[in-house]
Amino acid sequence: MTTFSIRNALAVLPDRLVHEATVVVEHGLIASVVERGPAPPGAIDAKGAICIPGVVDTHSDGLEKELRPRPGVELPIDFALRSFEGRVLAAGVTTMFHGVGFEENDRQERSIDLAARLCEAITQRTASPDALVDHRILYRLDARDDRGFEALSERLVSEGLLETTEPSRMPLVSFEDHTPGQGQYQDRTAFERYIRGTRGLSEHEARAAVDQLISERDALLDNREQALRWLTDQAAKGHIQLMAHDPSNDADIQQATLWNAQIAEFPTTVEAARAARSAGLRTVCGAPNALRGASHSGNVSASELVALGLCDGLASDYLPSALIGAAAVLIHERVCDPVKAFGLITHGPADTVGLTDRGRLVEGSKGDLVLLRLEGRLATVRMVHRSELAADQHHQNLEAVTR
Repeated sequence: MTTFSIRNALAVLPDRLVHEATVVVEHGLIASVVERGPAPPGAIDAKGAICIPGVVDTHSDGLEKELRPRPGVELPIDFALRSFEGRVLAAGVTTMFHGVGFEENDRQERSIDLAARLCEAITQRTASPDALVDHRILYRLDARDDRGFEALSERLVSEGLLETTEPSRMPLVSFEDHTPGQGQYQDRTAFERYIRGTRGLSEHEARAAVDQLISERDALLDNREQALRWLTDQAAKGHIQLMAHDPSNDADIQQATLWNAQIAEFPTTVEAARAARSAGLRTVCGAPNALRGASHSGNVSASELVALGLCDGLASDYLPSALIGAAAVLIHERVCDPVKAFGLITHGPADTVGLTDRGRLVEGSKGDLVLLRLEGRLATVRMVHRSELAADQHHQNLEAVTR
């Protein structure tokens, strides 16, 4: 379809709302957004619905959950990916970064082998002309897992992924250390409560289990330093975009700047978010946190960071529908206006990861569109239009996969 158009919409631009807007997409790109503009034949009547760009999600572990819908059940990866793709599109997400964990972790059911198979499936689906969304990979590295680092670095090198000079194609890497006592679980008692609920442990058993985990991971500090040296070098050369995961204070951000990290993902305190802003790092917060109004692990509320102007974008973390849902809550609770709220799930995250070709209803931007309605704090997606890739772009993607 060379031309696609919507009329009578409330269009959300990066800086304002346009009432009774006509939005025209030609050859996959936005051609115009005009108030009461002429509509081409066949234009869809939005009947006053809100029109936003396709949502950009920079961190989702939802594919892992789709792969294993219940204990003891693992679906074929290709089926799980297409099943999850349908959920993603229905949530208004047209660009999705799937989190792939490079680690050996029985508790999280992650392995190096699974990471490799997930990457292959995602890469193949990306190259397909039938893909419903733009699939991308967020490479998640456990800081203390030497096998994870070896596998990740080998993949990035062998696949030629470090050779690109285009920011939009640069590998996105999240460096993560989930050792209790720092990051997300800086207060180790929060982690103890978590495993008491998930593993059915007593208070004493949970405390002993956390002691054992900390002891085991302290023995792996050398692995962390080895990985950091390599990642810091790659980030300095502009070969990767590096995320500092769960920073909890100013010291964490100062360390992240020494790593040449560009993004602070899920800061756990106001202090860390302020330090990130001062250091020039982009800040990503959790949409489920904003939706609920609180962190599940007792950390700072994402809504508070939005209100303070310390959040550049939201990520679904594990629930794609939480993105538009969080925007609806932020608007309803008057944390911010609609322009800001929808920007946090469109051009905000797009800019964070260098995708400057999408996320805005402006001429020349990618023509991914979402129509939705708000009812109080709830949102309903009414329609999603994803612009098809031009034939030459699809050919380039296919070559990148098969070379």
